[in-house]
Amino acid sequence: MKAIRTRGGLSVRLDVRTAVVVALLVAAALAGGVVLIGTGDFDIPAADVVRTLFGQGDAGQDFIVNELRLPRVLVGLLVGAALGLGGALFQSIARNPLGSPDVLGLGQGATAGALLVIVVFSGSAAQVAGGALVGGLVTGAAMYVLAWKRGVHGYRFVLVGIGLNAFAVALNGYLLTKADFVDAARAVVWMTGSLTGRDWEQVWPLLWLCVVLLPLVVAHARPLRMLEMGDDAAYALGVPVERTRVVLMGCAVLLTAAATAAAGPVSFVALTAPQLARRLTRSPGPNLLPAMCMGATLLIVSDWASQRVFGADQLPVGVVTGVLGGVYLLWLLVTERKAGRI
Repeated sequence: MKAIRTRGGLSVRLDVRTAVVVALLVAAALAGGVVLIGTGDFDIPAADVVRTLFGQGDAGQDFIVNELRLPRVLVGLLVGAALGLGGALFQSIARNPLGSPDVLGLGQGATAGALLVIVVFSGSAAQVAGGALVGGLVTGAAMYVLAWKRGVHGYRFVLVGIGLNAFAVALNGYLLTKADFVDAARAVVWMTGSLTGRDWEQVWPLLWLCVVLLPLVVAHARPLRMLEMGDDAAYALGVPVERTRVVLMGCAVLLTAAATAAAGPVSFVALTAPQLARRLTRSPGPNLLPAMCMGATLLIVSDWASQRVFGADQLPVGVVTGVLGGVYLLWLLVTERKAGRI
């Protein structure tokens, strides 16, 4: 940790290791994005991709890079960042490494909203995204209300989320059984979580949401760190506990629901990104910025693997993150059990 004093007498603490980790993750995400843009049926060298992004490519490369592949990569970066940040917020609020949107049912709640639009109303892609957003918000509100009892305790929060997740899974199964063949096939494709076919219509809403919510989250980062010490300690330090928790949980729900609306329920990024970021930085606290950068990097690397390892677009990115996240979840459960925390 290094202290930097400005001319106005303001002292800023800088964790050098965290700064290095964030810089490396940003570089890895950008490099992965360039490689991913060049990957496909028509491969483009990384140098040509960079030149095209700066407006120096030929007409064919410009169309492939800027119109077909760049939006997909930007959606991947934004979805990964939103899930990483949302997962870090939920785990800090719950004070539990298992308190992620995947476990708490937010992803399944957003999926239920999307399935209702697909099965009942045969809605358009924009309407499906709106349904997913509404489903996630309703699930988040229900979770907070049901977990409330003179405050929100971490384990009660997780248990309520697991119950809501089971209910949403059952509802989704019921909706699939009631759908006709075409709608059911469309719903299953959406439920895998994929970046295929994503364009600028998905980029801009998610980008603006991140631009609006990120400063709000950063402004509450210090109170969130105090909340991790427990409600009594936070009250003693002058933190408005419930107001801070409601604001940050609202941000986390919006980020998760918007990411699900843009790319479908991409599993386990929100669970693994914050924990991997914390292990890399070796820093206590929520590690919000490292978790966000880790989420973006994980999703881009997973999407590249889904194309290169299994063939172009043969495996949705949600399947790859699900396999990796499932292995990580098992390892995390074993570690927590050995430590006597579960």
